[in-house]
Amino acid sequence: MEMSRSSDLAIHTRGLRKVFSGKVAVRNLTLDVPRGEVFGLLGPNGAGKSTSVKMLLGLVFPTSGEAQILGCPVGDVKTRRKVGFLPEHFRFYDWLSPTELLNVHGRLYGMSYARLHERVPVLLDLVGLTPHCDKRLRDFSKGMLQRIGLAQALLNEPDLIFLDEPTSGLDPIGRRLVRDIIKAQRDRGATVILNSHLLGEVEITCNRVAFIKDGEVVETRQLNDDLVEEQSRLSIRAGNVTAEIASGLSQWSRSVRTEGEHLMLSVSSGTMVPEVVRYLVAHGVDVYEVTLQRLSLEERFLEIVGTDGGL
Repeated sequence: MEMSRSSDLAIHTRGLRKVFSGKVAVRNLTLDVPRGEVFGLLGPNGAGKSTSVKMLLGLVFPTSGEAQILGCPVGDVKTRRKVGFLPEHFRFYDWLSPTELLNVHGRLYGMSYARLHERVPVLLDLVGLTPHCDKRLRDFSKGMLQRIGLAQALLNEPDLIFLDEPTSGLDPIGRRLVRDIIKAQRDRGATVILNSHLLGEVEITCNRVAFIKDGEVVETRQLNDDLVEEQSRLSIRAGNVTAEIASGLSQWSRSVRTEGEHLMLSVSSGTMVPEVVRYLVAHGVDVYEVTLQRLSLEERFLEIVGTDGGL
C-alpha cells in the first residue's frame, strides 16, 4: 500500500505478529481502519486483542510485520501525541485529585499550563466530575475512576482514541454518557477503537467491527443501520438434501449446517435467497419453507468463535 493511501487510514497493519517466549500471542494481524470510524475489536479471551493494541500504541514491539497509525510508523513520537488511551486496568495515582491527574497527564503530552487551565474544567464537566474535582481518587468509586480515565484519554483532543472496556463499572446513565462522548469524538473526525465485552454497546456504537481469533482477523462486519441484510441466517426446510448438494451451497456461504430436514446458511445479502432456492430445486430438492433472519452481533460472534470461548 502506498503512503498516500496509508495516510487516509487511522490504522494500517500487514502480517503483524508477536511471540512471547515461544508462545504466539498475535499470529497475523492484517487490518485497515479508515479515519473517522468507531471500530470495534471482538474476540475471545486470549485472541490477541490487548497485545495488538499494545503494539499499535508502541508499548510492545512486534516480532514481525508492518504497522502504521495516522499514516506514520508505530512509535513515532509526534504521532503518539495525537493518540489517547483508556486501558482496562488503570492504575492512577490515588493521592491526586481529578484536576491534578489531568494536569500531570497534560504536561506529559507537552500541553501548556494555559491550555490545561482551559481544557481540564471542560473535560471534568463532560464526564460529570466537576462536583468531585477536589476529592482524592482513592475515594472514587470504580465508575468515577472510569470517568476520569475517559477524561484523560480525551485530554489532548486526540485523532486516534483506544478505549478498552470504557463502560466497565458504569450504570446505564454512565454508559449512555460514554456513547454520547464517543459519537461526539467521531463527529469531530477522530477515530475510536473500542474493545468491550458488552456486545449490545458495540452494536449501538460502532460503524464496523473486526472478529479476531487466534491472533488473526477472520471477519470484518459493517454495522450501519441501513445495511439491514448484512450477515443474515437463511433457514430452509427441505427434503432429499444429500451431503454433496449441501456442500455445493458453499458458493453462497462459508457456514452451512444441516440438521435433519433443516439447512442453515449465513449469507451477506437477502438477494442470495432466490439463487439458493433455484440451485436446490434444480438438484431435485423439495423446498418446503424458507426463512431469512438478520444475525445479531452476539449470534455472529458465537458462530465465529464457538460457544466455548469468551470475550
